[in-house]
Amino acid sequence: MEERLQKLLSAAGVCSRRQAETYIQAGRVMVNGRQARLGDKADLLQDRVEVDGVPLTQTERFTYIMLNKPRGYVTTLADEKGRRNVAHLVADCPVRVWPVGRLDMDSEGLLLLTDDGALTYRLTHPAHEVEKEYRVWVSGDVGKALPILADPVWSDGEELTADRVIQAGKNILTVVIHQGKKRQVRRMCAAAGLTVVRLQRVREGTVRLGDLRLGHWRLLTPGELAGLQG
Repeated sequence: MEERLQKLLSAAGVCSRRQAETYIQAGRVMVNGRQARLGDKADLLQDRVEVDGVPLTQTERFTYIMLNKPRGYVTTLADEKGRRNVAHLVADCPVRVWPVGRLDMDSEGLLLLTDDGALTYRLTHPAHEVEKEYRVWVSGDVGKALPILADPVWSDGEELTADRVIQAGKNILTVVIHQGKKRQVRRMCAAAGLTVVRLQRVREGTVRLGDLRLGHWRLLTPGELAGLQG
């Protein structure tokens, strides 16, 4: 089946769809020996597509899912301590997928899993600065903590920064970060004198948790996937 060249290059892990447009405009993409143009399509079963002289092979069909992780599960596929892990929650997925990043054992909410290495790299590498949004229930003086959280804080010798911290209720915060340090939201709250009672990830990049039931998973929609791929 013919597909746009941008989609073929992205699915092959060569680059994002947006970068593929740049590659095509720069004359780096050839289809059957002819320089490609924006809007061109190809079928890798019939056409020879090359990027910088290197041919693409038939693309693998990847799987992308969203899990609403409950508390009490570690974000691994196996655990040497015998604890419950997210592999148990997606055991009925027909292919083997791995977690994209981590969500600590005491936290819940949106966790992406896939078998696509290129997308995993894009979402986890600090250079791409993918936002993650959390809903955080806390105890302590929220009014006093908000000005502290608006600036960088230090914890265990690391500078931690939030993109946005908004009071969403009497003892509820919305925290958006892209830095992605270990247990970052909990450490920032502690530095501001707050104790985290409950922490739920509700968004990663452009994908939102929505009304997915706790402990359940679903496939990403084409629109959600396109947003993550950029």
